[in-house]
Amino acid sequence: MKSYTAQIIYRIKCNGTTTEQYDEQWRLIYATDEREALFQAKTIATQEEMAFVDRHGRAIAWELVAVKDIQEVALGNGVLLFSELKEAHPVASPVWADPSVAATKQTNNCH
Repeated sequence: MKSYTAQIIYRIKCNGTTTEQYDEQWRLIYATDEREALFQAKTIATQEEMAFVDRHGRAIAWELVAVKDIQEVALGNGVLLFSELKEAHPVASPVWADPSVAATKQTNNCH
């Protein structure tokens, strides 16, 4: 048996809401090969699709978009499973900041 990660994407639909919402999930799959891992990921993803009515009476549906990625992983202590870089943009300077320094300060990007 080998270990795989499966990236599964769902679209969340809510009656009366026009915003697009998606759920990205990473699942651990045990399979003999990549083909079986993909089959298992699709099976699990399909079983997790659901529709229900929330407490406000709105119809909510989680619809499978795709199994986006399958990757074999060698599990062990300290193995990196997921990493994501996020860049934060400040909304405003802190009230204690010197306005003349904040206005001339430039962002230093690392990438």
